[in-house]
Amino acid sequence: MRIENSFIPVRGVGEATERKLWRRGITHWEEFEHGVVGETTSERIQSFIDDASAALSNGDASFFANTVPGQHQWRLYENFDTDACFFDIETTGLSHHSDAVTTVSIHQGESTRTFVNDDDPVVGEMLTREAIEETINNAPLLVTFNGKRFDVPFLETALDIEIDRPHVDLMYPCKQLGLSGGLKPIERELGIDRGEKDITGQDAVRLWREYERGDEDALTTLVSYNRDDTVNLKRVMDHVATELHQNVFASVCQG
Repeated sequence: MRIENSFIPVRGVGEATERKLWRRGITHWEEFEHGVVGETTSERIQSFIDDASAALSNGDASFFANTVPGQHQWRLYENFDTDACFFDIETTGLSHHSDAVTTVSIHQGESTRTFVNDDDPVVGEMLTREAIEETINNAPLLVTFNGKRFDVPFLETALDIEIDRPHVDLMYPCKQLGLSGGLKPIERELGIDRGEKDITGQDAVRLWREYERGDEDALTTLVSYNRDDTVNLKRVMDHVATELHQNVFASVCQG
């Protein structure tokens, strides 16, 4: 499903009105005509279509950060999947006020990069504000798992930056599909195999402490674990986008 199929960003258009438009054959912005809904709503829809079409043509994904309701931002994925930024962080604890970020892995396109909170890491790149702003803050779409509550505020505090991009937090669309629990249980349910021994968030803290004490292999293991999270986020996102397309859009149009 593409954003051009969506009318829900328009003020006054709820899911029921959107489905009504789809059932009438208005499944794309180009198919909208005045008169199928009230005059005020029609004017709002047309104004949104004009602005949103211009934003898409200019590659301005930021336009959709606030116009598309958070629970529907998965609809942006097909438009921006090529350059979407899948990212995950590891930390020394759960408080973004008292704990530290240890690694940040980012999967974008065909490459995965890991930034390490060390001036000269044995693997990965040095974690800096500039590096994160260059990648995450320039991406058209962010994809995380529980990132709205954890990863984003943690990075914003740690690096003194503001992250304001369209953002799919996969925890919520997964729940729409009945996929609950953490990322790894969902991976197992979808048949995604990491091919590694089971490592938990607590292990990630332990591995960092071991690296601080001089165990370079511990960092290698931690980075591998962190990178797998981001790569598998894409695999989960691909599944979620396909299933929600069918459930939310295709099934209505076919009905």
